[in-house]
Amino acid sequence: MDPELVARLSSGDGRHLLDTLPPYAAASALALTSQLRAAGRDPDLVTAVLAQSRLRALASDKFGERAATMLFTADGLEQATRPQLAARHAERFAAAGIGQVADLGCGIGSDAMAFAEAGLSVDALDVDPVTAAIASSNLKPWPAAVARAGQATQVSLPSRVSGRHTGVWVDPARRVSGVRDHAGRARRVFALDALSPSWAQVRAWAADIPATGAKLSPAFAHAALPDGCEAQWTSWRGEVLECVVWWGPLVHSRGRTAAVCRPGAPAAVVTEADVGDPAGHRPLSALSEIGPWLLEADKSVVRAGLSGALPGRELSAAVGYASSDTIGTQPWLRSYRVIEAMPLRVKAIRSWLRQRDIGRVTLKKRGAAIDADALRRSLLSSAEGSAILVVSAIAGRAVAIVVERS
Repeated sequence: MDPELVARLSSGDGRHLLDTLPPYAAASALALTSQLRAAGRDPDLVTAVLAQSRLRALASDKFGERAATMLFTADGLEQATRPQLAARHAERFAAAGIGQVADLGCGIGSDAMAFAEAGLSVDALDVDPVTAAIASSNLKPWPAAVARAGQATQVSLPSRVSGRHTGVWVDPARRVSGVRDHAGRARRVFALDALSPSWAQVRAWAADIPATGAKLSPAFAHAALPDGCEAQWTSWRGEVLECVVWWGPLVHSRGRTAAVCRPGAPAAVVTEADVGDPAGHRPLSALSEIGPWLLEADKSVVRAGLSGALPGRELSAAVGYASSDTIGTQPWLRSYRVIEAMPLRVKAIRSWLRQRDIGRVTLKKRGAAIDADALRRSLLSSAEGSAILVVSAIAGRAVAIVVERS
């Protein structure tokens, strides 16, 4: 697409055509394309409309009903912040008394939309003209939010004094332009010095405008966190989606934090203060010390290096599993009743499973260097029963723990 085609999709006849199409179905897409072209529709517009219809169908899982009114690019949809997490970003700015936000690297506008919904004025910028045009279309319901194409490094920001009610939100590009993987997606980059804008530039903006937030990969290195800042790893339905570094008045708790987010429940936040004194945590030293309950920390807690907040004793340091005499009550962990614990010996495990008519195993692995797929296949049989098998390590030795959900 080009910006002119995006403009046709966002208004007039093109928008009407897009909004009145039947729900997208791959089986009928070719016939619908032929029908629209036979009716005299512009072939380029027809192609774009059908592509948007398909992307809207894919976007419904992330954006819900709102997807039916938005425009997308394939990469933009994949990289866009989930609305539930974008709303959390916006809440930080609003709570800090920020009135306007410069959204640098806005993508299709997911965070910008959340900022606007929170009552903030938004100046959104994206280097790609097509993506910026799509963000502009998505921001139409909010007159105080605009999106435009441009280089983030060339944006003019207010000074520290005059910009005390201004915030900066940066979502650096973490993909290599023009380089695609086998699925046609832009290849990811993980090194901070490979970001665009660079990590050094993000820190420079934060030095000028204290109310700055930067959305980064969950692979963000703990050692890279600037002094006085907060890095929050956030999960949605158990999947770690982002690490956001916050500066200045947007910091809620200095250091590393984790936010566990699920539908219909408030976020559960874990901080370094919840870990307490690391010297007081002594991992298990033997398999025989396993208690009746196994506690599993959410992956965001593990990514943030906060698994020491688990009650009980960890199986091994930083793996996110702990043994406990009682069921866990924290909303950021899951409790399993321990059925059996044994060394990781395939023949012995297979025999134990067969004796109990178990042929299907749900495998959970943390902290053990094994081929999980190969182990799962080796334990598969025609038996009808099923079990959950946790593979981890205690005192450097791989162990297998059969559990059931509480």
